[in-house]
Amino acid sequence: MYLNPLDIGIFVAFIGFVALCSMFKSRREETGEDFFLAGRGLTWPLIGFSLIAANISTEQFVGMNGAAAGEVGLAIASYDWIAAISLVLVAIFFLPFLLRGGIYTIPEYLEYRYNNAARAIMAVITMFVYVLVTISMVVYSGGLTLQTVFGDIGNAKHLLYGILAIASIATLYAAWGGLKAVAWADLFQCSALLIGGLCVTIACFIAVGKTSGGLQSFIEESSDKLHIALPRTHTSLPFTALFLGIWIPNLYYWGFNQYIVQRSIAAKSLKQGQLGVLLAAFMQIILPLIIVLPGIMAMYLFKEQLQDKPDAAFPFLVRELIPAGLKGFVFAAIGGAVISSLASMLNSASTIFTIDIYKRYFNTNASQQRLIWTGRTTTLIFVVIGSIIGYFLQYFPSGIFNFIQEFQGFLSPGVLGAFVFGFILRKAPPMAGVAALLVNFATYTILLVFFSGYDLLAPFTIYPIAFLNRMAISFAVVALTMLLITLIKPLPQPRNMPVNPNYDMKPAPSVIWLGSAIILAVIALYICFW
Repeated sequence: MYLNPLDIGIFVAFIGFVALCSMFKSRREETGEDFFLAGRGLTWPLIGFSLIAANISTEQFVGMNGAAAGEVGLAIASYDWIAAISLVLVAIFFLPFLLRGGIYTIPEYLEYRYNNAARAIMAVITMFVYVLVTISMVVYSGGLTLQTVFGDIGNAKHLLYGILAIASIATLYAAWGGLKAVAWADLFQCSALLIGGLCVTIACFIAVGKTSGGLQSFIEESSDKLHIALPRTHTSLPFTALFLGIWIPNLYYWGFNQYIVQRSIAAKSLKQGQLGVLLAAFMQIILPLIIVLPGIMAMYLFKEQLQDKPDAAFPFLVRELIPAGLKGFVFAAIGGAVISSLASMLNSASTIFTIDIYKRYFNTNASQQRLIWTGRTTTLIFVVIGSIIGYFLQYFPSGIFNFIQEFQGFLSPGVLGAFVFGFILRKAPPMAGVAALLVNFATYTILLVFFSGYDLLAPFTIYPIAFLNRMAISFAVVALTMLLITLIKPLPQPRNMPVNPNYDMKPAPSVIWLGSAIILAVIALYICFW
């Protein structure tokens, strides 16, 4: 046990307060729109903080921090900095398309643009990726956090206890209040995360300063990890991926990933949605200061303890460097955000199943209460499946960050292609949208088997290619396929997309100059750290 009674009290009080407050705020959810989209009433602070809390809670504080502690170093910050630019593009170009139609889910948009088959294929693939990959990753990383602080890093029983605790609390308020409960929880979690993460960064600088060589020694010894550009032959993030490959998962994740976009399409107006997305973009710029840099310092300070378990770097720093009392707050912020992220994913997975599958194919006349209870039931089922898979992720050799990024390749290039080319090629026929999803799945499967270089697939490996470059290849195949189909059999007339006449589509006047400032800031960071 690495927490004293004061820390434990602060941890329990914070988690309890967030859960109860979010449940209270969402106590009057009466319709499917209330439960799944918070009544389309989210304002820009809720959207911005919720986007960041959903993103940084697991994949970043555990997975990205672990990658920084390992061989990738500062280069992993590209996911945050490219995300900032991606969010600007989403706010200006993508969000108006999605909000104008008044849709519930991202697959629903594909039905209007292409056909029922495109919607069904995306819904099924997305749901399986969420349950088998993202939800399982979140419960594992959350369990790992609890295991590291409360017990031994290598104790599987402690990991199981952590997974059960994370899953139980997240399910409680996700099943109770839907997206509104999740958004209010995210507001508290994200604020605490930023404060707690900054405390850890400051503690790392103090600890490094107390070493024999001080900060200068750290910079010299870690110089190979303090650059953005990695060699072309790097297995996970070569510099060549910065020009195409890394944009594919980023644009998909922030623009067309139900788990993330559900907050944006629940905006009260286009203006509120755009400002919320730009707020998230600004926070993405500063996240490496509290996520990536501590990971590099963790390996410098505790190399012997973390050499074989880099994913445990951040919670290890919390338990070793943060004083009593404050330790309980920091750990509560991290653990609480893991819970919040899991609740978000559960809500999104249940939304897709309920709206795109259950209501569409099993009960077209389902009442609002039936839809809410279907969402609650599937939330419980999904968390059980994800928890079982999550427990076995401790045996995945490449770390959880690579795990989730690798398997997103089955979805992101095809979805991004279907949407982007659907926007650009107005006469792209329904067959093009269906082909984008199916061709990508087949192409990425082939690339994974023959060009990933994983030990398990060594007998089949022809030449190892980084997964971001494999995503770029898949996207190129998808784009070429859609273009050929459109040239051969274009639509006679572009499709008329649905329009919600009661929705406020007035854009934020400041979106252009705010977005430009964010892009210029990212370019400056790349120049400094290249």
